[in-house]
Amino acid sequence: MDREKSRRANCTKLTEKQVATAAARHELLYSGRVGGARAIFAFCDLSGLDLSGRNLSDADFTGAILDETNFAGAKLDSTSFFGASLKRANLAGASLRRADMRGTSLRGANLIGADLYETDLREGTIAEKSRTGDLRVFQHDVGPTELPGALFASANLERAKMTGAVAVQADFTDAIMRNCRLTRANLRRAKLTGANLEGADLSSSDLTGADLRGAVLAGAKLEFTEFQGADMTGALTDAPAGKAMGSLPMPVEQMMAAHRRWAETDGRDGQPADFSGVDMRSLKAMPHARLTALISPRAVLYGLDLTGVRMQGAQLEGANLRFTKLAGADLRGANLKRARLANADMRDVNLGPLLISNERLLPARLEGCDGRYADMRGAELRQVMFSEADLSCADLTGANLRGSDFRGAILQGIKLSVDAAMDAQFDETRCDQTAVG
Repeated sequence: MDREKSRRANCTKLTEKQVATAAARHELLYSGRVGGARAIFAFCDLSGLDLSGRNLSDADFTGAILDETNFAGAKLDSTSFFGASLKRANLAGASLRRADMRGTSLRGANLIGADLYETDLREGTIAEKSRTGDLRVFQHDVGPTELPGALFASANLERAKMTGAVAVQADFTDAIMRNCRLTRANLRRAKLTGANLEGADLSSSDLTGADLRGAVLAGAKLEFTEFQGADMTGALTDAPAGKAMGSLPMPVEQMMAAHRRWAETDGRDGQPADFSGVDMRSLKAMPHARLTALISPRAVLYGLDLTGVRMQGAQLEGANLRFTKLAGADLRGANLKRARLANADMRDVNLGPLLISNERLLPARLEGCDGRYADMRGAELRQVMFSEADLSCADLTGANLRGSDFRGAILQGIKLSVDAAMDAQFDETRCDQTAVG
């Protein structure tokens, strides 16, 4: 407490008017207009002020007190927060790409949906020159970046530097943490449900009691990592998730070739491929492949490049298609019930009904699927069955939703056009949760 009082005593308290004036001049500078000047808030006290939506990229907040400051939706790229205090600050939806946040305190801060690509969250130390010219360290700023209780749900932390960070009980639910450097990080009892840690460096980190259900750890460095008491139910690692490719009755190339002949000859030659429950990640990419009526329920297709693939009438119930590239794919009449499609790239995908005969249309089925953060912009989604699906924060802008059934679906944060929403069927009680524009 004494250290906190000492720190505040050494910081200049700014008013809302002073900060607004400096922010306005910074925005003038950033846009190349006359009268602009870089915002310098180093060692200032801006606690509790409102800077939401401001463009303060490249501003200087070194050593500043920003407790409970509102930065929601602000643009803070390459901004210096070195040694600053951001306790309980609101940074939800803010852009902090390549920001310097070494030695910051983010205890209880809200960074839900924030973009922290390549942000530096390593330990840091603040020092100042004495009258004799020697450097004097501020002891209260010595040590690692503090993240206990911080909310990073759905945040982008790809390639972020978090070596030695203390993130006890922090919430990283559904966060993108690919190639994140977490060496020696303290993540005890952290919530990492559904987080993507592909290629992350977790060497010597402490994940005791952490919640890693459904997390992706493929390619992660785990030397000397502590997982005691961690819940890793459904976590995707380098080990096969389900049947290994080697357990198939013949090489996968032969199976695919036989399936293509079967599809091209309407069943007169070849035979359909059955990949039920098989981990197919080793295939890496099959762009524009002809896989009509593929049988792959519960298969693991995580991260595959299936751009432009033809999978009309495919059986993909319960399949793992997280982060899969399906842009421009033909999935007419496909069965994707309870499939995992979170963060999948489904731009311009065709999920319309499949014409079986002159009188029969087979609609695509996505009941109960997990489509959180899926990108379905411009998709053909006529008559799709989305009932009971989780489409939180999915982007359906420009999609054709005529006749689609969203009854019982979770739609918080979903993006779609007003005209498209009028063509679909929603629960009246859930329509107010839909973000339209």
